[in-house]
Amino acid sequence: MSERDDPGTIGRRVQQLRADRGLTQRQLAEPAYTPAYISTLEAGRVRASDEALRHIADRLGVAFEELATGRPAHLGTDLRLRLTEAQRLLATGDTAAAAGQFTALLGEASAHDLTEERAAALLGLGECGLDAGELDAARGHFEQAEQVLAAAGAPLPARAPAVRGRAVAHYLTGELRYAVYLLESALDELNRGGLHDPDALLMLYASVIGPYMDMGAHARAAQAAEYALALAPQAGDPALVARMHRAVARTLLAEGRIAEADASLAKAAELYRQLQIRTELANCHWMRGYVYAQNGDLERAEAEMREAQTMLTAQRAALYTSQVAVELADVLHRRGKSAEAAALLHEVLSDLSSERGALHSAAAHRLLGIIAEDARETDTAEEHYVRALSLLERAGAAGDLADLCRLLGDLLRRTGRVEAALDAYRTGLGHRTAPGTTTLGPAPAQPPL
Repeated sequence: MSERDDPGTIGRRVQQLRADRGLTQRQLAEPAYTPAYISTLEAGRVRASDEALRHIADRLGVAFEELATGRPAHLGTDLRLRLTEAQRLLATGDTAAAAGQFTALLGEASAHDLTEERAAALLGLGECGLDAGELDAARGHFEQAEQVLAAAGAPLPARAPAVRGRAVAHYLTGELRYAVYLLESALDELNRGGLHDPDALLMLYASVIGPYMDMGAHARAAQAAEYALALAPQAGDPALVARMHRAVARTLLAEGRIAEADASLAKAAELYRQLQIRTELANCHWMRGYVYAQNGDLERAEAEMREAQTMLTAQRAALYTSQVAVELADVLHRRGKSAEAAALLHEVLSDLSSERGALHSAAAHRLLGIIAEDARETDTAEEHYVRALSLLERAGAAGDLADLCRLLGDLLRRTGRVEAALDAYRTGLGHRTAPGTTTLGPAPAQPPL
């Protein structure tokens, strides 16, 4: 609840309500106060005590909060109930309906200066933006939520969802280093400041694993996964635990621990089934398909990714749908269905760009280059490799850059351009030397586990 209105506003409100009810100042005042006191209060010349306002509210037949702040009775509770419903709609995949409710709730919360409810509505709109692939709008909502909470003096654990949302939006646009900076800064502040909130720490550690992996900082990803797993038993939000299991699976996979990665994904999927969080459940199918693909089980990988694509399409999660389509195309190519893979890639590339899904856009161009090479279309292959290289350099994805430089170098060497090939190889070696370690700076402080 925010502070009460100023004495002049409360005085005018008391006078209006008294007149509406046909009461005299004496009738309103008795037996505890005098008509003169009511006259002074209505004129705004005295700041009434809580005890006096409760007496007057009782005589007027209104709630104390409504008299003190002008808000309808139980407004805060009503807004929180409707926020929960909007969050349920978002969790079950009805993003458009959820966005409509969050927008309406934001207007009401802003009109009545309800800080927590306003921030929650902004966070909800940010999550809707992430699901719909509207990354600029999502980032704006998360930034506003963080500003609202900071202005109200909210501690960092309360602001952590907004920080995480901003970081994810930057990550999805391909700004890996800035995403890591945001998450690591928050983690460092939490741990050094003794703000050891398990839910906030788990949320941030789970979110930083993806950017670490894409930057080639596998050691930091493994450490973040270790901390997340240690924090999971303390966390109160099962959705966070499920998200953590899905993120940790990436690290286990990088270490070759296929069975453990699959088991982690199975735990996440079961939690999401219980919570009916359809987008995250679709992402579990996506990640499980990735695990199967890495393990060479391409038939099961294709089935899982098609299931993820179907679920995401039904939920109109456009950006995630395009991203899973790129990985499905890779599986199709490996299964000998290159024409189908190429058609799928061309179909989704219009939804991806350097500002929206940069890493998957680069992956699509890389795979189209490989398919073109297989078809002996050298010029087309080179064009796709160069486009992918530009996207990855901008994103700072070290491991993927090294692999792409090798592909480009091999192509240039086969076509007789030896010096250009050597330049490509040198570029790749430069990125492979110490993946992800030269730009990240010191690791954040460790949590007390």
